[in-house]
Amino acid sequence: MDKRKYLTADDVAEAMEISKSGAYKLIHKLNQELKDAGYITTPGRINRDYFESKLFKKAESRQKGDQL
Repeated sequence: MDKRKYLTADDVAEAMEISKSGAYKLIHKLNQELKDAGYITTPGRINRDYFESKLFKKAESRQKGDQL
């Protein structure tokens, strides 16, 4: 993936190793979180920084749990 500001379902599907329909569902969920926080969203696309923060936040918390 290059460094575009927004990711498409194809990008998310590749990064998460999921189907394209699964990627659309995930994008929809994340966009709803952003809307609830007052942000404007684009259907079918997700802000790269937000996506990466959610993805890596979960990975980090999982790793911390493994260390306990």
